[in-house]
Amino acid sequence: MSYQLSAVLADVELLREETRELDHAVLGGLRQDFALLPVTPQLVEELIGTPPDYAAGEPDPEHPFTLLLSPTLTEVLARWSRRGPVAYVEAEFAGGIGHQAAVVWLGGQRSWGPRFDAVFDRPREQWPINAALIELGVEPGAWIDPFAELGLHVERDTAGWLAHGRRGLSADYWDELAEEWEEQQSGIGQQPDRSRSVVDWGIL
Repeated sequence: MSYQLSAVLADVELLREETRELDHAVLGGLRQDFALLPVTPQLVEELIGTPPDYAAGEPDPEHPFTLLLSPTLTEVLARWSRRGPVAYVEAEFAGGIGHQAAVVWLGGQRSWGPRFDAVFDRPREQWPINAALIELGVEPGAWIDPFAELGLHVERDTAGWLAHGRRGLSADYWDELAEEWEEQQSGIGQQPDRSRSVVDWGIL
């Protein structure tokens, strides 16, 4: 199963304020009052006035991101960080093999990173995205790490996060569906209401 992520992460109110006049900004709700802004070519062009550039080769520690963070785009994210910490994160996995990278801005300048990892031989909290989320102020919880604590696992690509944001879903959406289904099944002889659409049951 594959996973792909290219997004800006920050406090939900910060992102709402900074993106409220953008046509191509869609916010995906996360836990702990954070939000995810999927980074699409349309959004980048709206932010900087030109189409985005992408790296020709595979990311590595020297060139950690597929999206080239131009000076203009970096300036935008740094400006947003005057309201609070802002992270840009990327991840791509297929068949259990992949990489992730992250960088954080605070107070108008880069404050942490960028960091890249494709080996993942260190403790989970030191993986780039987890470490960046700790810099953002994500608190430990019931989930295995900050990545799961915020709910970054609930969608598997940019298209999924765009749909998530447009539908106004929470990071607990799939868990709530599972709990609802289990409650329906707990009654003797009770079956799910067949009048509901398959989408309502999370089968896409």
